[in-house]
Amino acid sequence: MVDITHKINTLRIATAEATVMVSKPETILAIQNRVVPKGDVFEMAKAAGFLAVKKTPDLLPDCHPIPVEYTGVNYRIEALSIVIELTVKTIYKTGVEVEAMHGASVVALTMYDMLKPIDKSVEIRNIRLLEKKGGKSDRKAPEGDLKIAVLVCSDTISAGAGEDRSGKKIIERLEALSLEVQDYGIIRDDKDLIQEKLKGLVANSYDLVLISGGTGLSQRDITPEAVSELLDREIPGIAEAARQYGQQRVPTSMLSRSVAGLIQNTLVIAMPGSTGAVTEYMDALFPHVLHVFSVMQGTRH
Repeated sequence: MVDITHKINTLRIATAEATVMVSKPETILAIQNRVVPKGDVFEMAKAAGFLAVKKTPDLLPDCHPIPVEYTGVNYRIEALSIVIELTVKTIYKTGVEVEAMHGASVVALTMYDMLKPIDKSVEIRNIRLLEKKGGKSDRKAPEGDLKIAVLVCSDTISAGAGEDRSGKKIIERLEALSLEVQDYGIIRDDKDLIQEKLKGLVANSYDLVLISGGTGLSQRDITPEAVSELLDREIPGIAEAARQYGQQRVPTSMLSRSVAGLIQNTLVIAMPGSTGAVTEYMDALFPHVLHVFSVMQGTRH
């Protein structure tokens, strides 16, 4: 199976369609009047679709078991066609498009099986995905290039006694989202230096500043204090979301003192310094956090 442990739970919705073609109007009338010998076609097929959705991972080897929280089946009659629409919803780490398509397929097959005694020319056509929502595909960077800076705060690395990995990991993850970093720097975890650098980035109209390091409990870790003093508006949900994500993987994530917020129109996020923690923060926050720029653009307009 594909590893989805790095993903976050979000509302996922998928709608699939299948079409059943009959050969004569009498078949449609028999369905509508509930006089098909095998029973109520619409209700039996709907029940079969519910079961199919829940059984999808039992039949498809690479399909993850998921908590199915809603399945709905709707029918539309168009001349001699019965159009089936099946919608599945879940709050989980992966989408439900396969479940929706499997469910729609079994609804159509059930209708075929129930109708074949009275219509020998029934056909199933056009099983397809109509729509899916949720996950990273719903959150993208706003149109126009974002001006991004990555700042590593570390006494050890700035002194040349260590190699930066966390900052490079941030850049790597941003590049995977087609986001380019225009400024990358390494400085000591010093309050005055951090604030001077941030003020310069804000003055140069940077949209996003990601800071790695200095969020621990050591007396030398002062990045959160340096950032907080400059924030015009804190956005506590950003750090809370990242800590909650990390807590599900590493219990000590609760000790992170990360902070995030706006300095004028620049979003600043202070992350821990370890490569593992930075990776978790990027997985937890991106690309969803980029929605803040769409919100600010709407506010400014």
